[in-house]
Formats: sequence, C-alpha cells, structure tokens
Amino acid sequence: MDQSTGKERGLFHTLLEILMVSTRLGFTSFGGPIAHLGYFHEEYIRRRKWMDEKSYADLVALCQFLPGPASSQVGIGIGVMRGGVLGGFVSFIGFTLPSVFALIIFALILQGLDVGDAGWIQGLKIVAVAVVAHAILGMAQKLTPDLKRKAIALLALVVALLWQTAYSQIAIILLSAFIGYLIYREQKDESSDRLSFPVSRSFAVACLVLFFGLLVLLPVLREVTSFHWIAMFDSFYRSGSLVFGGGHVVLPLLEREFVPTGWLSEEAFLAGYGAAQAVPGPLFTFAAYLGAVMNGWAGGLLATVAIFLPAFLLILGTLPFWDSLRRNPKVKGALMGVNAAVVGILIAAFYQPIWTSTILAPIDFAFAAILFSMLVFWKLPPWMIVVTGAIGGTLMTLIQ
Repeated sequence: MDQSTGKERGLFHTLLEILMVSTRLGFTSFGGPIAHLGYFHEEYIRRRKWMDEKSYADLVALCQFLPGPASSQVGIGIGVMRGGVLGGFVSFIGFTLPSVFALIIFALILQGLDVGDAGWIQGLKIVAVAVVAHAILGMAQKLTPDLKRKAIALLALVVALLWQTAYSQIAIILLSAFIGYLIYREQKDESSDRLSFPVSRSFAVACLVLFFGLLVLLPVLREVTSFHWIAMFDSFYRSGSLVFGGGHVVLPLLEREFVPTGWLSEEAFLAGYGAAQAVPGPLFTFAAYLGAVMNGWAGGLLATVAIFLPAFLLILGTLPFWDSLRRNPKVKGALMGVNAAVVGILIAAFYQPIWTSTILAPIDFAFAAILFSMLVFWKLPPWMIVVTGAIGGTLMTLIQ
C-alpha cells in the first residue's frame, strides 16, 4: 500500500514538473517550430537531461516524418517518455493553452469590430502569400527531390484543383501511397539508432486505427448528417492530418475549408493569422481563433482538440513501431509517395484561394516579393514580416 502510494506521489510530482516546465515554454517559445525544437533541446535535454541526445534526435526525425505540428509532437513525445500517456497530455496542455486562450480572447474581441475595409488586412493577405510560398518551397525541396516524386506532386496538384470534394484529399493520399509503394518499395534504410517508448503496442495500434478511422469516417458523417459541429470537427481534423513541414503550411488548408464556405470572412481569417504570429507556442493554435470566431469559446476549444488530435494519435501510434517501420522499405515507400502528394495538395490550395484572392495588381506582387525577400534572404523573424505587411497594406490603400 505504501509502495503504491509512493508511486502515485512520484507520478504526481513528475506530472507537475512536466506541466510547470512546458507551461513556461508555452509562454516564452516564440519563432516557429524550428525555434521550438531549440528551446526544447535547451530545457529538456541540456538542462534537465530527460533524454539523451541520440534519443532526442530520433524523436525529432520521427516527428518531422509524420504529418502534424512537429514541435508539438516532439513535446508530446518527451512528456510521454517522462510520465507516460498522462505526461504527454500534460506536456501538450502546458505548451499549447497559453496561445489558445490568447487567440480565443482576441477572436471574441474582434467580433465587435469592423475589419472589412481595413487596409492592413490586404497587407496580411500578402504576408500570407510570402510566408506560405516560403514554407511550400522548403517542403518541395525536402519531399520531392527526384523526378518521380515531382510527378506524384504534379498529379496531386492537378487532381486537387480539378476535383474539389470532401473526399478528394483522402483519395489523392491513398492513390499516392499506392504509387509510392510501387515505386520505392525496394529502397533500403541503413539507419541503426533505437528508441525505447513506454507505451504498449496494443495501445499504439488502437491509436492508429482511431486516426485512420476518423479520417475516413468523419467526411461520411459530415455528408450524411449535415451537422455543423461534425463538419467543423472534420475540417480541422483533416487539416491537422495532412500538414507536413510546420504550422505555416496549415494556412492554405484551413482557408480552403472555411473561407469559400462562408463560415468566416477572408478579413477575419487574415486578422487571426496576424495575431497567431504574435503569440508564443505552436502556430496550429490559429485553429482556436477560427473556431472561436465561428462558435465562441466552445468552437475554439473544439477546433483545438480536432486539429491536434491527429498529432496525438500518430505520435502515440507510431513510436512503439518506429524502429521497425523506418526499416520497412514498403512502408517507407508508401510514405514517400504521401509526402510528395501533400506538396501538390498544398500548392493547389496556395493558388486557390490564397493567390487568386490576394495578388490582384502589380503593386500586390511587388510587395509580396519584398516580404518574401525579407523572410528568405534577410532571415527576418515572421512577426516582423507581419508588422511590415500590416503597415505596408495601410500605406497601399492611401496611395491607390
């Protein structure tokens, strides 16, 4: 009895420690996913030594390989290794909730203001063009390095533009996985690092079944029931399931889901995107703002759960199998095809609606080129690009 009580106290103290450290990171981690990984390394690995360098590098490699918010998945993985599944949940809560609450409050305040004719909104639209273009270019270099994967991305781009339904993205992903399997199934993987993980394989299988089950079932439920909350959950869940390469890449997917359907205006969407750049923590919490604009506090919390749920299910479902999965050339080949297809899907979403609704005149393209150069060549932080975009958009309305 005393021994079990001691274990419970030990677990409580471990969870409390994870919560305190992750919450501090949630309030101070500015700069996007790459910066977050640096903060995690400094706090969790160098200072507290919760993991060794090799295990951390292995965890980061997996999270970069999986869809979803890589830095959040790394934080969840560290929490799980430190305190089990509860530790992962507590780590996620601490790192995410500060920006979730800030963006929900911003959304509720913004609902009482008229931002439709504000010049700075056009500036933020152009910022989005520059930032997302940079993110997609970086993804394309990593995920489509050869002609075969470029062809898969091109096929996905064409299909995504010409066949826009609730099922098109899932169909493209499945087809690309099959093509990748056929092309790359003989490819060898010579990696040898190993990573232990305190979660059973049966629990991991349940998480993976739930991940794929929801991905297939939610669009069907959406069509059958026409229930607003299910449609909303489906849109956020699919967006969170298909994003590779960091938070900026989720922007075109979310915009396509909610702006053309009339659930919220382009102006409100871009105002929230600018706010998301100004808060610490993962950019995926932008979903909390969108949900709050559409359905208040409840919508904000539902959107947060829906967009991060795939990250949870995938990290819990794959880590116990990661050692064998990454050595299986057939699985790796299918995932290579999926990665390439996601690039094509994102380029299609970048073109319509982001580009078509934003670059309307030569001055818009010129300003986008300036912002892109500031981000890519001068390496200025994203928040500075946002401020420049808002000021530039205001000046452009005065000139025109």
